[in-house]
Amino acid sequence: MAKYFLTTGTALMALAVAFGAFGAHVVQEMLTPDRFDVYQTAVQYHFYHALGLMILGAVSMRMKESGWLKWSGYSLVSGILIFSGSLYLLTLTDTGWLGMITPIGGIAFILGWCFFAIGIWKEQV
Repeated sequence: MAKYFLTTGTALMALAVAFGAFGAHVVQEMLTPDRFDVYQTAVQYHFYHALGLMILGAVSMRMKESGWLKWSGYSLVSGILIFSGSLYLLTLTDTGWLGMITPIGGIAFILGWCFFAIGIWKEQV
């Protein structure tokens, strides 16, 4: 579990940097300032939660196997895909209905952090 979350987190972090650079050098010229702000929000949340996934993987290396931590990781990955993914697609394709699914990704982020906290709290030392 720890290795999976560390590997996934680092891959998602590389993608966050790539999307950020793509945004700064290509996308910014294509979008209105408001739509570019939405794109930057996607990159920012993508970055933070990929980093959180890496922290989860590192913490998981020091703890016994935990369903709470596993669900935390799956929720963070889902949040990146749904929240940031929908915002990337929304800004690049001007498909407004994607904004309706973005909050589902936000809920996945919240659940991921809650599951992380419960997993740490329940850890028996």
